[in-house]
Amino acid sequence: MATAEACAACEARPFSICAPLSGHELAELDRLSTTLHLKPGATFIHEGDPTEHCFNITQGSAKIYKLLPDGRRQIIGFLFTGDFLGTTATGPYSVSAEAMTSLTLCRFERRAFKEALVRLPNLERALLDRTADELEAAREQMLLLGRKAARERVASFLLGLSRRAARLGRSADPIHLPMGRSDIADYLGLTTETVSRVFTQLRTEGLIRLNGTSEVHLLRRTALESLCEGA
Repeated sequence: MATAEACAACEARPFSICAPLSGHELAELDRLSTTLHLKPGATFIHEGDPTEHCFNITQGSAKIYKLLPDGRRQIIGFLFTGDFLGTTATGPYSVSAEAMTSLTLCRFERRAFKEALVRLPNLERALLDRTADELEAAREQMLLLGRKAARERVASFLLGLSRRAARLGRSADPIHLPMGRSDIADYLGLTTETVSRVFTQLRTEGLIRLNGTSEVHLLRRTALESLCEGA
């Protein structure tokens, strides 16, 4: 359990489901939480396990994925500071979740958290808003995988990360990429070679500038947006 003062000072609070809570409400939620510190590569949700906990990411990033019957992995999302997961499943966890960087989480016992939603309407509304955002993101991902070519997918991915950073009050440019090219490829339904080739093409055309493999500067944002639309 963290202290209420630590919760109030948490860097994730302004853009997490905790944002609208009063001091009293925050203290009540704090009593239900346990803080976890994980190393990169640590798995904190295993597909098929009972849904005993839900999690709020307070620092770091993670990926969620499914294992296909033939053993292949499909990444279905990336999670960052302020993201929340674990309340929507009605049966066992349908995905696995793994830390991509050093990760700090607030872990809640799922039943106690759901009971708290009844007492904390501000928390319930924030969670509903977050769920609506996730549904919209899922629809966008379906369009991306079903209709867009490789260049359009990569451009959409980069702009999506930039917009997300802006919504959280962070720098929208440059973009930090905590995931590797193979993870991006899994997420976009492409090969690692194709993703690397598209990054090189976008750099050569002057649309982006790469600083190593983990930082991307968007040099011609309007051109990238046109590319996303198939122009």
